[in-house]
Amino acid sequence: MKRDIILSGVGGQGILSIATVIGKAALDEGLHLKQAEVHGMSQRGGDVQSNLRISSDPIASDLIPKGRADIIISLEPMEALRYLPYLSTEGWIITGTTPFVNIDNYPDQEALQKDLSARPHVIAIDVEAIAKQAASPRSANIVLLGAAAPFLDIEAGKLEAGVRAVFARKGEEIVNMNLAAFRAGYEYAQKSLKR
Repeated sequence: MKRDIILSGVGGQGILSIATVIGKAALDEGLHLKQAEVHGMSQRGGDVQSNLRISSDPIASDLIPKGRADIIISLEPMEALRYLPYLSTEGWIITGTTPFVNIDNYPDQEALQKDLSARPHVIAIDVEAIAKQAASPRSANIVLLGAAAPFLDIEAGKLEAGVRAVFARKGEEIVNMNLAAFRAGYEYAQKSLKR
């Protein structure tokens, strides 16, 4: 088993929480893990990106070469497109659809959606709307994790255990909220794959 994952978004969206949950689940499955993070200016809405490499065999480098990522998981559509050079030809993009417009020359939203739709393997999901309906707007990142779960080659139950472990210190209510968000994202991805 090997998965090279690029996580991207804007500071404050919860990308590193997604990486932590996936990492915990991978380690609990006895897999090897390497991670490299690039923190943007998160206080100012800068980009945040993480390379996450998971394998049943030892991993030499924590950086993903161009054209080798299996998955891009992004909370922000422009950030998903920013890392396309790293995606393999058979790779998947799992992205939120709501733009975080933090620059003057932010691309046209319709053009962004069209560019994403032209890709062969995309799950574009309104994580904010689903989070609001299923749990809380603050759990949008965990909705995205749920949507990415079918592509991670990690048992969903292990990812849920990772969610429990990461959010346990915040109390049972927060844990349950994030589990509901994870399941809503997972269900959305399953339905998308059946279309």
